[in-house]
Amino acid sequence: QVQLVDSGGGLVQAGGSLRLSCAASRSIFSINTMGWYRQAPGKQRELVVTITSGGSTNYTDSVKGRFTISRDNAKNTVYLQMKILKPEDTATYYCWGRTYGRDYWGKGTLVTVSP
Repeated sequence: QVQLVDSGGGLVQAGGSLRLSCAASRSIFSINTMGWYRQAPGKQRELVVTITSGGSTNYTDSVKGRFTISRDNAKNTVYLQMKILKPEDTATYYCWGRTYGRDYWGKGTLVTVSP
């Protein structure tokens, strides 16, 4: 079992930055892949970015060059640094992890970007 606690959301103006955090209840070193999904009002949840235990990353096109994912194994935490935020980035962001074929989710943190 893994519990994920995501945080760091808030209200920011377009062009601003936020950093999301995802704290795991156990070592993330053993979690094969972690990442972030987001769900905007009235839309389906979509994948934003993933990072493997080896550090390989995969970003959705709309955030490339603006978002950066990182993982700190010593702190059991994954971060999502978001820059040059746009109103279309407004969504609830969910931390996600997969290990031994099982998915784990955070409860979500709301990011609102005003024009």
